[in-house]
Amino acid sequence: MPNILFEKCAISGIGETAYVRGSGKSETALQMEASLRAIADAGLSPKDIDGVIPYATGSAVAEDFITNFGIADLRLSATTPLGGAGCIAAVQNAVGAIVAGIANHVLIPIGRNGYSGARIGSRVQQLPQFRTVGEFEMPLGQIAPVQLYAQMARRHMETFGTKSEHFGKIAVTIREHATMNENTLMTEPLTLEQHQNSRMISDPLRLFDCCLESDGGAAIVISSGERARDLKSKPVYIMGIAEGHPDSPSAITQRPDMTTLGTAKAAPRAFGMAGVDHKDIDVAEIYDCFTYIVLCQLEDLGFCKKGEGGDFVASTSLGLDGPMPINTHGGLLSQAHIIGMNHIVELAKQLRGEAGKAQVRDAKIGLVTGYGDMGDGGVAIMRA
Repeated sequence: MPNILFEKCAISGIGETAYVRGSGKSETALQMEASLRAIADAGLSPKDIDGVIPYATGSAVAEDFITNFGIADLRLSATTPLGGAGCIAAVQNAVGAIVAGIANHVLIPIGRNGYSGARIGSRVQQLPQFRTVGEFEMPLGQIAPVQLYAQMARRHMETFGTKSEHFGKIAVTIREHATMNENTLMTEPLTLEQHQNSRMISDPLRLFDCCLESDGGAAIVISSGERARDLKSKPVYIMGIAEGHPDSPSAITQRPDMTTLGTAKAAPRAFGMAGVDHKDIDVAEIYDCFTYIVLCQLEDLGFCKKGEGGDFVASTSLGLDGPMPINTHGGLLSQAHIIGMNHIVELAKQLRGEAGKAQVRDAKIGLVTGYGDMGDGGVAIMRA
């Protein structure tokens, strides 16, 4: 199947704030700061932006960007309430709008105070599926994301023999990458022994299986391929993109297979659209709210069969020296929890050759995923 998106859309600009605990800024201010940096990175003026897709549960709406940036004619505004899959879904919406001629430069910003503001533990009450979760999960005491996803991890372990040590290898590898990054919260190496000795949060997920609570902002600008070629920074072209929703999308406990995510539906579409195979992927930024979710996505993406994720992780190097390094920035587990927008920014850096000490040699094609709420999945494949 030919690449139907061939050079039609590209990431033209990327921007990040410092990732910290205690930003001292509002979430709107963090979005604006990251957005201005992304716009400047593209060599654009804020007034050039004609599409905005803010974070669905964030503090800023499209009108805030019109007011603050002096945008005279905003042609597209939308939200994509898929939690951590929302950033990939936003890119898909931006691509559709640009290909349709609705907009030329679409800004996708994220800004959140996950540490100093609303903590991750309160996320369940923000879910679009809250009514269903309130009926099926919360009466059983599942009031935080780690409790919702722990049961998925335990089912995988009981069904396929997956071990905590497999989760640990993922955590250790991603932390190693974080230590090479100057803009990261976790700067000390992590050993498998430390992972195994860390306290249990929700069986079988331990402390170092869980993502960070952090403050910060990140943003990207998506432009038409034709315009991106004439802008300041090297364009990163979007080859294939898709979103997918799991069966029984509103309640984990009610679905027939708790070990399969919406990623399994999105991945074949993204790979088919891009016209590439798994062996063509040089680097992957995989949404890592929990280590188990990384392992599950590796299966659903097709890098190994369902149930073989543990053996795949044990036998395959996911580090910079391996065939497909993952989360080269440190991810949500060790860099910061920016709803996965930092994953997209990192992939753009890798494909531009701007990832510093964690740069993957000769990275030409990369993959980035999003994972949201009860199992929504997003997959994007990009190239320099």
